[in-house]
Amino acid sequence: MTQVDFYVLPSPLPSARLDFACKLAEKAWRLGHQVHVHCADAEQRQDLDARLWAFKGESFVPHAQAEELGLAPVTLGLAEPAGGNGDLLINLTLAVPTFVARFARVAEIVIADPPVRNQARENFRFYREQGYPLQDHRLTRI
Repeated sequence: MTQVDFYVLPSPLPSARLDFACKLAEKAWRLGHQVHVHCADAEQRQDLDARLWAFKGESFVPHAQAEELGLAPVTLGLAEPAGGNGDLLINLTLAVPTFVARFARVAEIVIADPPVRNQARENFRFYREQGYPLQDHRLTRI
C-alpha cells in the first residue's frame, strides 16, 4: 500500500514548498526512483521547473513536463500522469490526487500557513480513513 509522508516545514512561505520539493526530487532521483511532481497550476510548474535547473549550484535534476515525450526521471504535471505506476508522487496541490494509489510513496509538503495547514489536516484524515500508512516529519529547518 502507498506510504504517505507529511513534511511539515517551519516556514509560511509558498516558495519553501517548492524548494523542499526540489530537495526531495533530487534525493529520490539520486536513489534511482521515478518521481512525479503534481503541481497546482501552470505558474507553479514553471516556477518549479526553473528551480530544478538552479536550486543547487553544483546540481541539476533531469526533469520534463509530464506531457513531453521521453523518459525523464522527474516529471512535472498538472494532471494524472500517463503510464504505469511510479515510485514517488510529490503533491503540491492542496487536494488529495485521485491517483495516489499508483505510487509507492506520496510526499505532502506542509508550510506554516493556516489555509495550507488546515487542508493538510483534512488530507491526513482522508489518508488515515483510507488505511494508508502515514508518517509525519516535522522539520525545524529547511
